[in-house]
Amino acid sequence: MRLNDWQLAFEAYLLGEQAQARAVLQDSLIGGPTLDVETGLAIYHNAYMARLQEVMGSDFPAIRHWLGDAEFQALTQAYIRQCPSRHFSLRWLGQGFAEFILGYLVPEQGAPLAELARLEWAFTLAFDAADAQVLTVAAMAGLDVEQWPQLQLRLAPCVQWLDCRYNSVAQWRAVKEQADFPRSALLDQQQLCLVWRADRVCRYRSLPAEEATALRGMIEQRWNFAELCAGLAVTYAEGAPLQAVTWLKQWVEDGLVMRSES
Repeated sequence: MRLNDWQLAFEAYLLGEQAQARAVLQDSLIGGPTLDVETGLAIYHNAYMARLQEVMGSDFPAIRHWLGDAEFQALTQAYIRQCPSRHFSLRWLGQGFAEFILGYLVPEQGAPLAELARLEWAFTLAFDAADAQVLTVAAMAGLDVEQWPQLQLRLAPCVQWLDCRYNSVAQWRAVKEQADFPRSALLDQQQLCLVWRADRVCRYRSLPAEEATALRGMIEQRWNFAELCAGLAVTYAEGAPLQAVTWLKQWVEDGLVMRSES
C-alpha cells in the first residue's frame, strides 16, 4: 500500500463510527508484546475522537449547555466526520461548525443554534487575531482641523461583528455567568454585536441601532468623518458633529478602530 493510500485509510478509520479497523489497515501494522494491533487501533480511535470533542466543547460551551452532553456529542461527532479539519492546529477545528449546523438541522432549530455558534467562534477569532496599532485618544487630539473631514477608519484585526436576530448574547452571557439559561427568542430588532480583544481579554458589546448604522457607514461604505456628520444631520441636526465625535471616542477607547489612509 502506498503511503498516501495508507494515510487516507487511517484517516477514514479514525473518523469512522466503528472502532474495528479494516483488515488491510491492520495487516500493515505490527503489534507489540502486550498490545495487539486491533486493540491498539481501537484505543487510538476512541482517544482521537474524544480529544476532538473535548476541543469542540471548549470552543462552544454555550452550545454544549443548550443541547446537553448527549446531543452535543452526537452533533459534534457528525460535524467532525463530515467536515474534518484540514488545518494542522486544533484551534481551527470549529471553523465551519455554524455553517454545518445550518445544513444539518431543520431551520427552526438550526438558525438560532448556528447564530450562537458564530458568536462563540467570534471570541476564538478575536483572541487569536494579530496585534495592531489602534487609533488612540491622544492621536485623535493631535489631528489638525483640516484632517478631520477626511478622517477614515477601519476595524482592528481582532474585531468581529455579528448580526444577531436571536437572544444569543443573553444565552452566551448566562453560561459565562452560570445564570439561568434563557430559551431562544427572536429579538424585536436585529442587533449588531461586536467582539474584540483588548489587553489580552476578549470583550463584547451590542450596539444601539443608530450607532451600528454609523459604524457600518464608516467601515462598509468607507465614509469619512464629514460624510458621517452629514448622515447624522438628518436625525441630530446641528448636534450631528458632537454625536459623531462621541461615538468615535467610544470606538477609540474600546480599541476597535485604526486610521485608514485613503
